[in-house]
Amino acid sequence: MEQTVAALSALVGKGGVLVLSGAGLSTESGIPDYRGPSGMRRNAQPMTYQTFTRDPIARRRYWARSHLGWRTIARAAPNAGHRAVGRLQARGLLSGIITQNVDGLHQAGGADGIIELHGALDRVVCLDCGERSGRDALDARLARANAGFAAEAGGINPDGDVDLTDEQAAGFVVVGCTGCDGMLKPDVVFFGESVPAPRVQDCFDLVERSAALVVLGSSLTVMSGRRFVVRAAKLGLPIAIVNQGPTRADTLAGILLDAPLGAVLSAVAWALR
Repeated sequence: MEQTVAALSALVGKGGVLVLSGAGLSTESGIPDYRGPSGMRRNAQPMTYQTFTRDPIARRRYWARSHLGWRTIARAAPNAGHRAVGRLQARGLLSGIITQNVDGLHQAGGADGIIELHGALDRVVCLDCGERSGRDALDARLARANAGFAAEAGGINPDGDVDLTDEQAAGFVVVGCTGCDGMLKPDVVFFGESVPAPRVQDCFDLVERSAALVVLGSSLTVMSGRRFVVRAAKLGLPIAIVNQGPTRADTLAGILLDAPLGAVLSAVAWALR
């Protein structure tokens, strides 16, 4: 493994590196992924956009679960991997950061200018008037509307909600937009929903401007993130993947590391100090 970490350090040290991160980067902060070592122990069923918008009971259940889960997301702290990426960016070695995560931990770890491919849980959008607002304000409103809500959180899921039965969620009160009383949704891309085209184009533009691509903590199972790896490969860019477990782009990578990300990225940041 030492030789592979040295090869990764040499690649990053050349600069112009685009980072593409996934849920595996945040597992060391206590947020599980879907398909890695922490995700394999869970049976989380992600909410789809169609179900959320069409089924009031499912929407109430989602907000009950998300209201409890938000406390865990809000308290989560960046881990050694996030902080190492922030240090590498501060040293001018990165061309950009694209994250598939919605937890805001890259920013908390010191990085900025991040393209949040799937949005962020700390924002809420009204599907009727389009107004965006902060999640903390909604959390306070939901707490007031559900003062007697007694359900306790189960295990946190990758998208920031928790395990609750239908019976536990049955009495939860959902609130609407403060401006128009319209339907509120976390400002994240649900399954069955498309990433906004301008955001996707910004990501492709970053790939075009980069000298190499490093994937951190993503199995690349869905095309949403894998398409950027495919584009990098077509451009002939060096590709490195650090992930616990196989990915769907392993054959495209010149450097493959199956190891805990915090330790690997800390070693790279130390080597390039």
